[in-house]
Amino acid sequence: MLNTLTLSRIQFALNISFHILFPAITIALAWLLFYFKLRYQLSGHPVWMRIYRFWVKLFALTFALGVVTGITMSFQFGTNWPGFMETVGNIAGPLLGYEVLTAFFLEATFLGIMLFGIHRVPTWLHTLATLLVAVGTSLSAFWIIALNSWMQTPAGYAMEQGVAVPLDWWEIIFNPSMPYRLTHVLLASGLTACFFVAGVSAYRLRHGDVKQAPRKALRVALVAAALLAPLQMFVGDLHGLNTLAHQPQKIAAMEGIWHTEKGAPLLLFAWPDEATQTNHLSLGVPKLASLILTHNPNGELKGLSSFSERPPVKPVFFGFRIMVAVGVLMLLVAWAGVWFGRGARTLPGWLTGSLVAMTFSGWVATLAGWYVTEIGRQPWLVSGVLKTADAVTTIAPANVSLSLSVYGLVYAGLLVAYVHTVFYMARKAVAVEEYETDDTATPVQITRAEGVSA
Repeated sequence: MLNTLTLSRIQFALNISFHILFPAITIALAWLLFYFKLRYQLSGHPVWMRIYRFWVKLFALTFALGVVTGITMSFQFGTNWPGFMETVGNIAGPLLGYEVLTAFFLEATFLGIMLFGIHRVPTWLHTLATLLVAVGTSLSAFWIIALNSWMQTPAGYAMEQGVAVPLDWWEIIFNPSMPYRLTHVLLASGLTACFFVAGVSAYRLRHGDVKQAPRKALRVALVAAALLAPLQMFVGDLHGLNTLAHQPQKIAAMEGIWHTEKGAPLLLFAWPDEATQTNHLSLGVPKLASLILTHNPNGELKGLSSFSERPPVKPVFFGFRIMVAVGVLMLLVAWAGVWFGRGARTLPGWLTGSLVAMTFSGWVATLAGWYVTEIGRQPWLVSGVLKTADAVTTIAPANVSLSLSVYGLVYAGLLVAYVHTVFYMARKAVAVEEYETDDTATPVQITRAEGVSA
């Protein structure tokens, strides 16, 4: 049987992997909802309200699962990782508390108006509530990423009797990797939400939905994704340079560099062998890794053998390539969608089919990138402060195995139910008869009789 440390790590990975799926959608979907609502308010065209009313239901479903699965995350600190709070609780506790006091309270307060107040409050107030929910989701990401970044690049603290004590909250929150990581995560959420909207909209079109709403939603999602994808690559490069400066061993694992070398190649594929510290079946572009990371084709990159402590190489190496490959695919598909859909043209069948297949492609890229970040920090839980092995609980492996099994079963059931519900709602929307108009000058009141109420 696996030991308590390994089982606890698997359990935490399972919990955070399942939880992160839902905020990855809702953070950016909330901003898309605000855009849809604003377009309706400015133009008065009912199609924008129909888009809003359909997507706000999926937002509510996704948001609810994100909240529920987030609660179990906090349990983990007490049940499996008591050493974490004992050592860095003076910093982690307030940051998590700020997230609840600011972001969660803001979301909880205005989410009710957003979901149930459309016929009960003035339009401007409902639009404002939608905006504040979007602000709240981003604010939540801000605090969580502040804590995670501090665990990667801790700053503004002192150790007193083995406990981290805050000295400068500005330095703690805006630690060296925080701005890059936050921007990278928010853009990742943008791409995840755009492909979610594009995939479900394409699904409706392929099932015979001839209304304007799915076509307009698809176009908005593709244009946004086409803009966000290259921006994400630029920010990802900056994030990589920041990681090279503060966590060079993580970069060495990502690039599969075993020994310090000048003019290091960019490996497109390889099979890292930790026993012999070599790569098998390697296929790379000469000098490109040095050029990207040092802006010099003959620049020197430190190898893994230079570090006394280093992360597991295979998951970091392959996770990075999966993230990049999915990101490039998203860029190509988004640009193809904008090109083939220009001038309100109908997208070819192969492209709508690709979009349906990529409905949850953002999840793949997000999880792969998250694993690179978290596994690349090992063996530290908080870099240079607390090792993962020193924070784990002492309870028996059998107890962790039991809770891990229960989590796995529950999450598998929830994931199947969630995906099924998303496409069920899409098929149901296809059958709804709606009043269509191209008149953008006259505001039209949407009523429940038109079958578009939440």
